[in-house]
Amino acid sequence: MRWGLVLGGGGVLGGAWMVGALCALQEVHGLDPREAEMIVGTSAGSLVGALLGAGVNTQELRAHQLGEGASSGALAALEWDYEAATGGPAPSRPRLVPGSTGIVTRHVRRLRELPPTAVLAALTPEGRGSLATVGRLVRDVLAASGSDPHGWSAHPGVRVTAMDYETGRRVVFGDATMPRAPLFAAVTASCAIPGWYSPVVIDGIRYVDGGACSSTNVDVLAGHGLDHVFVLAPMVSFAMDHPSNVQARMERAWRSRVTRRCLHEVDKLHATGTDVTVVGPGPEDLQAMGANLMAVERRRVVLDTAMHTTLAALRDPQPIERHSGADTTVKDVG
Repeated sequence: MRWGLVLGGGGVLGGAWMVGALCALQEVHGLDPREAEMIVGTSAGSLVGALLGAGVNTQELRAHQLGEGASSGALAALEWDYEAATGGPAPSRPRLVPGSTGIVTRHVRRLRELPPTAVLAALTPEGRGSLATVGRLVRDVLAASGSDPHGWSAHPGVRVTAMDYETGRRVVFGDATMPRAPLFAAVTASCAIPGWYSPVVIDGIRYVDGGACSSTNVDVLAGHGLDHVFVLAPMVSFAMDHPSNVQARMERAWRSRVTRRCLHEVDKLHATGTDVTVVGPGPEDLQAMGANLMAVERRRVVLDTAMHTTLAALRDPQPIERHSGADTTVKDVG
């Protein structure tokens, strides 16, 4: 079977959830994520995808998330502090001007045609945080695995999404038709949350989080002739909890919008004959995550919860009913 893997955005806790889901995917289906023909990563998913492409296995990823350290492999002996690397649970005070007047002026007469996240990213003040530590981790892992730390992944199917902060255009680094970049720079660009981190400059062009275009970017894999694509999407949920906290309720409302967008992208894969399984956090996962996906101290409980919820879901998935009435192989495993 020719299969692909999509790893969505979702902050620090989204990364922890994805690691749990990857472990479950391997246990249920016997698929080593490193062997996916194509791996598309967005934001937190870009870092996980880069590590998989460098040969890091699921148990090493899990140990790294739990702060246990790997006994062998590319992550062994690498120092990493999640809170220091991500800047903590809240951003520094951003600058006082919109991050990208270019996007607004270029599309002023058709802003509604852009993804709402792209417009929001343009209007959000530019962040001050740095992702240099994340870039260094990617370089160190590449070097430890025997690859050029300033080159691309040894895995030819690794793709990293980001948004050109002047035009609003989605860029898929790793694709031969797109701008070239070192893997570490592409990952930091994909993780540069508007208003939180400074845009990443590559060859004179500013880039921000690929999630500004789409939290999943599933449609990047349309037309690649894959038999099946597994989508691990921390921001996609088919079943929600009902929090009383206002911030959490706002997050859940946004999550519903992201889920609809993901299903629209899945339609594009399905139209080309590719089967798709979408895995997203359910109510138990969402309670573990809370309202702030950058709350680094919740990492362990989110990972542990994802391990058992996604195991159960992948073992007994339920089909999603589509509004179009068309058949689909997408599974509601939330």
